[in-house]
Amino acid sequence: MSVKELPSQAHVVIVGGGVMGVGLAYHLAHEGWTDVVLLEKAELTSGSTWHAAGQITHSTSSFGLGKCVDYNIGLYSGALEAETGQAVTWHGCGSFRLAYTEDEMDWLRHTLSVGRSLGFNIELVGPDRVAELHPFYNLDGVLGALHTPDDGHVDPTNVTMAMAAGARQLGARIIRRCRATNITQAANGEWVVETERGTIRCEHVVNAGGTYARQMGESSGLQLPMTSMTHHYFVTEPVPQFQDLDHELPVIRDDRKVSGYIRVEQKRGLIGIYEKENSNSVWHDHCPWDYENWLFDADYDRVMPWLEESLNRMPIFADLGIQREVHGAISHPPDGNPLIGPAPGVRNYWCCCGTQIGIGWGPGLTRELARWMVHGTADISMRDYDPRRFGAYANKDWQVTKAHEDYKLRHEIPFPHFNRLAGRPIKPSPLYDRLKAKGAVFEEVYGHERPRWFAKDGVEQRDHYSFRRNVVHDMVATECRAVREAVGIMDISAFTKVEISGPDARALLDRLVANRLPQKVGGIALTHMLNRRGRIELETTVVKLAEDRYYLVCAAFFEQRLLDHLTQHRDEDNVDIILRSDDWAALSLNGPRAREVLAACTEADLSNAGFKWLTAQEIDVAGHRLWAFRISYAGELGWELHMPRDSALAVYDTLWAAGAPLGIADYGSFAMNALRMEKAFKGAGELTNEVTLAEADVLRFARTDKEYLGKDQTLNPDLRWVCAYLEVEPDGHNDGHGGEAVLLNGKVVGSTASVAYGHTVGKILAFAYVKPQANVPGTDVQVVIAGVPRRGRILGAPAYDPQSLRPRTDIAMEAAE
Repeated sequence: MSVKELPSQAHVVIVGGGVMGVGLAYHLAHEGWTDVVLLEKAELTSGSTWHAAGQITHSTSSFGLGKCVDYNIGLYSGALEAETGQAVTWHGCGSFRLAYTEDEMDWLRHTLSVGRSLGFNIELVGPDRVAELHPFYNLDGVLGALHTPDDGHVDPTNVTMAMAAGARQLGARIIRRCRATNITQAANGEWVVETERGTIRCEHVVNAGGTYARQMGESSGLQLPMTSMTHHYFVTEPVPQFQDLDHELPVIRDDRKVSGYIRVEQKRGLIGIYEKENSNSVWHDHCPWDYENWLFDADYDRVMPWLEESLNRMPIFADLGIQREVHGAISHPPDGNPLIGPAPGVRNYWCCCGTQIGIGWGPGLTRELARWMVHGTADISMRDYDPRRFGAYANKDWQVTKAHEDYKLRHEIPFPHFNRLAGRPIKPSPLYDRLKAKGAVFEEVYGHERPRWFAKDGVEQRDHYSFRRNVVHDMVATECRAVREAVGIMDISAFTKVEISGPDARALLDRLVANRLPQKVGGIALTHMLNRRGRIELETTVVKLAEDRYYLVCAAFFEQRLLDHLTQHRDEDNVDIILRSDDWAALSLNGPRAREVLAACTEADLSNAGFKWLTAQEIDVAGHRLWAFRISYAGELGWELHMPRDSALAVYDTLWAAGAPLGIADYGSFAMNALRMEKAFKGAGELTNEVTLAEADVLRFARTDKEYLGKDQTLNPDLRWVCAYLEVEPDGHNDGHGGEAVLLNGKVVGSTASVAYGHTVGKILAFAYVKPQANVPGTDVQVVIAGVPRRGRILGAPAYDPQSLRPRTDIAMEAAE
């Protein structure tokens, strides 16, 4: 396209011509948006895409990412070439992921369970099977391997060019040698993209800038956390033993010994390494705009321990020279997951960047982003990829620290609840030091430090990782027992807290929430906000503090999503939206003796008559004015106490002193999760952008006598799946971790969303999305945990206190029961 043909207007402008940008153009066109212009400063793939090794595997424990990978393999292995006529060089050689320890075997067993739910061709095999299909690999110490026969690798440039051809065939325009120099938003909401060839205006702009994406965001006033890390792979001289093979050997992923992968590359050996020490980051401030097909000199000293081990594992490489060195930069966000979705705080600026495995993940994720842009939501859960999962705390120094951590963890076991400790604490609560001294092991949620569990009785105060039960199981049981039998206290300051006030506060909220808003001052309602497709954006508790003032509480990682949702739908409403998350703290007090503890610290009437269930009051505790909400996520008599941050420590200490004679105990998020599962309270794992209120089985929180965003779609009776509540037979070792296949009469009918052991009821409890016909109380099913089917049963009521009497009644009434 010549200079004169640069259009002045488009519906969508994508900046960046790698696999992510081109993939989005291709999928937007397939979703019906063809007025798309893609701008690339050089040639397509000339950033990070061209030097990718190109492997892709079904070996993933992420249910959503698994869907993307399976789609990608289908695309690469024939569908894309058949559609576009453009050659795609696919090597369907399969792959093995090796295990040397029982922990690694447990990881593979869990991955097998998730793969079963997705219908993958996947099996767990012994060393003999690996040796049969790959006779040249040194298998000393290998216990087993995950075999994924449909895996392979693909030429990255072929793939990108084929998707570019497909996008053009559907009407999208791709303009090369045209660098976007600035992106700003006009007063009317349009995006203005200034380029070396002129200016183009659009309704939607997409940052697909790869290693340039962060600085592109900065030029538009946005913070998009990612850092460029450099990664090596090496190609050997021709391997004599490969010359006469009539098939290609499977890719080997050796996480422990090689910390990377080994495969065949045109009768040569290819060795990729993610070094676990001395990782390297570049371009902290600025990636040079004139770089094209850029590589760095190889740094053998940095990777030598793993390179030497790769030659030990593949002895036939030992006497060969290195013919090609590839040392290129790849984007790493702080947690390793790409940034796919809306940029924070603005409308119609989309992120399609931060992808460290573009060939493996890209097309599937760009398909979901296209659906999000066109239809209002993606078809897989985007929680792990939403750019708004990071806040202002994610400054540049922190980004670099976390990117180095992520790079070095790339080939480590992804244990359940793996706690990434680098760069922490960054947002400690006012109770952090006090709880740490009492044995708290913390997790980070949206920058906040929240207690997971408390080490006691000589148990070491650190993370104890396993796919199986360990000492943490018993610690959590103790915390659950305290809440059920006496009283527990938890620091819940990490929750998102937003205040909405003004003459139109009620009108704004009423058209965004599905439930009826509280009518009286002090009223509380649990409700959901939806998108235009009727899928769930988030769940929130709404408290009416005054006639024109409301207080919203939701999960920490939904903070920016909530703010954006409110701001982008406020229209001309006269409202003030005030974020309280950082300057307010909160405590949760739960258990049959909660009233006794709180009553000892306040003059307020806490009786059922004086302080009703699902109401809020301002009260004084230890001389501090705070809001008390009579609600309980544990399903017990309880209150949440919300207060200015400076009051929290004094309030906590006062409550603890009052509760000490009554058996008060600290508890953390692990116990909170187990308690909510016993009560069949759905959480973030169930309430995702994939589902409507009907499919999540929370339609009781929706109203038909009012209008709200997404109403017609969420009330649609045609259910693709439904959230079932079930119990699973324990084996005393492994309780499951989510994503496991659910079988009915031997056939897969769904997968688990959340799994936890209910210490009070002695059962494994799970939520699972299943086909509607399977969700019949009393139905026997099987759940594949650690690769082995277990007996399960669909439940029709909460396993604990099914009538929900305990949170609503007096202690005397409870004792009488």
